[in-house]
Amino acid sequence: MASQGNSQTPLRSSSWFAAEGRAGVIHRSHMHNQGFANDVMDGRPVIGIATTWSELTPCNAHLDRIAESVKRGVWEAGGLPLVFPAMSLGETLMRPTTMLYRNLLAMEAEELIRANPLDGVVLLSGCDKTTPGLLMGAASVDLPTLMVTGGPMLNGKFRGRDVGSGTDIWRMTEQQRSGEITAADLAEAEICMARSNGHCMTMGTASTMACVVEALGMTLPGTAAYPAVDARRFALAQMAGRRIVAMVSEQLRISQVITRESLENAIMVNAAIGGSTNAIVHLLAIAGRLGLPLELEDFDAIGSRIPLLVNLQPSGEYLMEEFAYAGGLPAVLAELRPFLNNDAMTVSGLSIGDNVANAPCHDRRVVKTLDEPVMPAGSGTAVLFGSLAPNGAVIKISAASPDLLRHRGPALVFDTNEAYHAAKDDPNLPVTAQTVLVIRNCGPRGYPGFPEVGNAPMPAKLLNAGITDMVRISDARMSGTAYGTCVLHVAPEAAAGGPLALVRTGDLIELDVPGRRLELLVDEAELTQRRAAMTPEATRFERGWIRLYVDHVQGADQGADLDFLRGASGPGVGRDSH
Repeated sequence: MASQGNSQTPLRSSSWFAAEGRAGVIHRSHMHNQGFANDVMDGRPVIGIATTWSELTPCNAHLDRIAESVKRGVWEAGGLPLVFPAMSLGETLMRPTTMLYRNLLAMEAEELIRANPLDGVVLLSGCDKTTPGLLMGAASVDLPTLMVTGGPMLNGKFRGRDVGSGTDIWRMTEQQRSGEITAADLAEAEICMARSNGHCMTMGTASTMACVVEALGMTLPGTAAYPAVDARRFALAQMAGRRIVAMVSEQLRISQVITRESLENAIMVNAAIGGSTNAIVHLLAIAGRLGLPLELEDFDAIGSRIPLLVNLQPSGEYLMEEFAYAGGLPAVLAELRPFLNNDAMTVSGLSIGDNVANAPCHDRRVVKTLDEPVMPAGSGTAVLFGSLAPNGAVIKISAASPDLLRHRGPALVFDTNEAYHAAKDDPNLPVTAQTVLVIRNCGPRGYPGFPEVGNAPMPAKLLNAGITDMVRISDARMSGTAYGTCVLHVAPEAAAGGPLALVRTGDLIELDVPGRRLELLVDEAELTQRRAAMTPEATRFERGWIRLYVDHVQGADQGADLDFLRGASGPGVGRDSH
């Protein structure tokens, strides 16, 4: 059986389907029960289509139709498309958090890709963690790989105005708590926010990661922004099916696309779009899978040079639908060309600079210029260090209140997110506008799973006084759709013995975002005494995935991956048991 593609590189699938004797018969004959003709395993590139489709993941519930478009393209280009499921993670329904399972998805994807007769892979993702999880797993195998994200929902529409998923949930639930709107108003808004297939249409984590993956060069140009129901998304999926077959022939692998240079491009794009702080954790994990140098400090050093160009909620005014019509990410990349590593390769076969050389912008209200940005350089994600965060913490400046970026106040400490929620509506809660709210044990190991609770709801006492923001510090994450002066990802986390575990109510904390500092203003001798008095928590988890996760998860500053998964291990072929 002849192999297509590079004559120097036989198809990986040929060790299955071109095998002689009993092994070959077993592999081929069982495939025939799906009705394939005799010649479809005769040297065609086998393309796996990994899908996180699930009706339990509303953001990904249309990926079955995306898969059909990819299959058309693969068939057209002479490949054999085979769809296979991967663990689906939907932030809207799963508890305690899908971040607990991102690494499990990555492990599953890695093993499925390696164990099966695949020459190339198309990854179909949507909700927040499915995009980085699939990419992490595929990066560890390093086959020719291309991603198709599922796209955002159409704009929400409520009483004559646009409403954004996530962002308006946070805003309107706070308004209902303070009495500005009624429960009936909120119930009506709830059914208006999600009126089509797709993920959040704000610049939340799903939209951010779609843009970041396009900036990495792992999707075809324009893929990130088109709405999930836009016919152009299905056309791009079909083109992706054609393109992956060509990538197999070219042997264009992930490690040739995701490089230090493309990671820098992704960091710049995250700053320009007002992207989610979660992108930091995911990019650190992806870099770790490929053994590429990337540090937490890089996000500030590189991103702080880039102004905010995209006027989208939660940092701006518009939503992803307008972003798509304005030109999508290619319009942003074209504006960023003076900063980009323009020679970075992409899955299109062209450099990212060539991809966007003539990319137009159709609406400067949505995508601004470098000369007239939404916010100046340095308005994106800041990385903080200090006695409270020796390994770093992050804050999204564009989502914070300017008057709180320099702040000193007494801590009000809660050991768990649940403890705070039980107290937040207490009219006698000892909290003022100067208070620094500290919620701990919400990191990767402590929760476990690193949930999106860092944008804790405001105390009712402050809301009723007309105060809508305060400094909140935690070892948690927050949704990319959220806003507020929230210091996140404090590392080391409290459960790992970080200084956050030593804070007591009344301690003074100083936040200095311009100076990139986060300090616990307590004498070192006192902290030493507190640490000596601490007793290690007994193991809470005796079995299963959670036990494995807690025992091996790394800190937020390292991407919260499992320690034994760093570094690519390659595709392998596997030993044939037949």
